[in-house]
Formats: sequence, structure tokens, C-alpha cells
Amino acid sequence: MPATVSFKVPTPSGPRPMTVSYAREGDGEPLLLLHGIGHHRQAWDPVIPVLAKERDVVAVDLPGFGESPALPGGLAHDLPAMTAVLTALCAALGLERPHVAGNSLGGLLALELGRAGVVRSVTALSPAGFWSEAERRYAFGVLSAMRGIARRTPPSVVERLAPSAAGRTLLTSTIYARPARRPAAAVVAETRALAQAPGFTETLRSGRAVRWTEDVPGLPVTVAWGSRDRLLVPRQGVRAKAVIPRARLVRLPGCGHVPMNDDPALVARVLLDGSR
Repeated sequence: MPATVSFKVPTPSGPRPMTVSYAREGDGEPLLLLHGIGHHRQAWDPVIPVLAKERDVVAVDLPGFGESPALPGGLAHDLPAMTAVLTALCAALGLERPHVAGNSLGGLLALELGRAGVVRSVTALSPAGFWSEAERRYAFGVLSAMRGIARRTPPSVVERLAPSAAGRTLLTSTIYARPARRPAAAVVAETRALAQAPGFTETLRSGRAVRWTEDVPGLPVTVAWGSRDRLLVPRQGVRAKAVIPRARLVRLPGCGHVPMNDDPALVARVLLDGSR
């Protein structure tokens, strides 16, 4: 069930309280799930029922997305701040070195938590940061356009479009290879989440200088990429393998940028295998 947790994070003006929304389900070793920019924790809903049979699954709304408020004043939505927040979140929830899996922005954050030694394994699905400059500009342009469309489209129009397969394709085909499989209610909710996310602009701005160039030694790392990812193209997975040579690189046939919806069974198996 959805819940919130409050804790303090360091800022230039001293510790400040913040609250994060999350859902927790299942038993076993802890597995922290981190969504991408403009999304929310419900992105993981297609795989949670399978994961929860073997893991204590914690899906969070990142600060400034979903039901979590933006970071306190004085903190940028960048890697150092988000790493500090997620480390404090784990402590507040009693998650001692959990496994972590992330998609897109969440994959980048998962890798950073791995590099910081906060987690015991990392599974990154189409993680940000392995782009060329041209690829980054393209992805950021697409994301900005998606955000603009979501903000300009009246909720009543989204609600009329979502029940049809054609409407769901129109609204979400950039991130899903099989958008017709996404439930209408989920499409409405994630379009609203993208439109309303207070952390979107600052997070995108902070990402302009991000380029992942370091290994993540000392723990298991899995990098998985959808073969039909139109936002962060699959060749970036080859770069990730070159930068993190001991990582397991997995291809997700027929999956788009947010693969949990396109092939839940395959993605759940990759997450379980990566968190052993």
C-alpha cells in the first residue's frame, strides 16, 4: 500500500526535512525500485507481483515526481543530492544495503548508489548517462516535447484518448514499444504525473553535464536495454558494457524505453537474476 516516510537531509543551510512517497510489498531480500524522469513509482506495477514473491520490494516516487514533493530549497536535483536523499531514505526505511533496480534516470541513480557502496547489486534498465552529446540533445528534446504536450493537453482529452489502443499509442509510444498493453487508467495517471512533476525541469537541467565514465567495482551489475528503445538507443548499452566491463549486458527483445510494461515476465526475471 502507498505510504510516506519523512527524514532529514543535509543542505547548505543545515538539515532539512523531506518526505518521500513509496509502496512496499513482498518478502525476502530488499529491492529498491527507481523510476525515470517524469514518471512515478507505478511504472513498476507490471512486475511487482512477480518480484514480491521473492523480494521485499520498495518502489519510490523520486523527489519532485509522483506524490513526492521536490527537494528542499538549497538542493539541486543532481546526482550528489539525489544520492544523499536515497541513502537517507534507505536508512529511514531500515533497508541495509538493498538491491537496487532503476530505469532511465533511475538506472543512473542506481549505478551511482552502487558506486557509493550503498547497495549490494545494481540492475539498470536503459540507464541515462551513456549517450553521445548528439544523443543526449535528442533525448532531452523528446522529453521536453513530451512534457509540453502533457501540460497543454486538457485532462478531459487524455481521458477520452486513453481507452482506445490508438489513443494509448498516441500518448505513450515514445516510451513503450507495445503501448496498447498499458491500461487506460495507467496512461491517464502517468500523463498527469509528467505534466505536474515539480522536479522535471531542474532534473533535466542537471542532466546536461552527466556522462557516466566510471566502473562500478565490487558488486554485481546488470545493464539491460530494450531493442526498440526510441529514447536512449540500444547502442548505448554497448558503451555501458565498455565502461563497466564486468557488467552483465542483457538485450530485451521487442521492448521500449520503459520495458516493464512491454514484457513484464522477462523484465521481472532480469531483476530477480540481477539481485541474487
